[in-house]
Amino acid sequence: MKRAPEPETVTPSTEPPRRRSARRTVRPLAAAALAALLLAGCGGQNAAKPPAPAGQGGQGGAPGAASPAGKPAGGDAATSADGSQNGTGAGTGAGAGAGRAEQALARSEPQKITIPSLGLTSTLETLRQNADGTMQTPKDPALAGWYEPGPTPGSQGPAVIAGHVTWNGASAVFEKLKTMKGGDTIKVTRKDGKTVTFTVDRVGEYPKAEFPTLEVYKNLDHAGLRLVTCGGDFDPKKHYYDSNVVVFARMTGAA
Repeated sequence: MKRAPEPETVTPSTEPPRRRSARRTVRPLAAAALAALLLAGCGGQNAAKPPAPAGQGGQGGAPGAASPAGKPAGGDAATSADGSQNGTGAGTGAGAGAGRAEQALARSEPQKITIPSLGLTSTLETLRQNADGTMQTPKDPALAGWYEPGPTPGSQGPAVIAGHVTWNGASAVFEKLKTMKGGDTIKVTRKDGKTVTFTVDRVGEYPKAEFPTLEVYKNLDHAGLRLVTCGGDFDPKKHYYDSNVVVFARMTGAA
């Protein structure tokens, strides 16, 4: 049988935390416990399940994650007391457009994401864990996916929605994600009928070895949202992007 071409896609490289219950409290960040699903391969590379963590900072933000060549890559961005990110990744709109965070809601599954500035609307696949502990990626490159073991958009904590940037050379759902700016809005429609509005704090693009693990997955006292895809340069031989793009946002409304 002819082998299908490998997609230029997102590939998670860490073992995400398992959901306990809708009322669970988020434990303090300890190594990979909240390094929920960093996208490290981004190009059809098989992700390695990390060993028992002893600290932060594997490739793509996950301890022990494998690089495309199978070698571990280290480093993460520091986080200051006020929550600002002090890493080397480029970012835009550093908090300039963020509104006041609204009180978090109860857990309810997201069904659709809309990003007006990109002219983007997508229903959401549900992403769970593979047998090896890595995160699933969206099966349809035209759709984004919500990581189900983590918080839901609108509930307290950093909810994560991931999507492909390209697929076999063609545009995918999050191709223009890195063009977002602070102050842009994101709307997520939930199963409970509520539509939650998030306002972008900033957008960053980070080399794999400098992914800001703490900043993406740290505990929050509000409902946050992270949109994640691939970025940087693409290696056509390895089907691999060398960076990740992350949109940081907080809930500023619900209706």
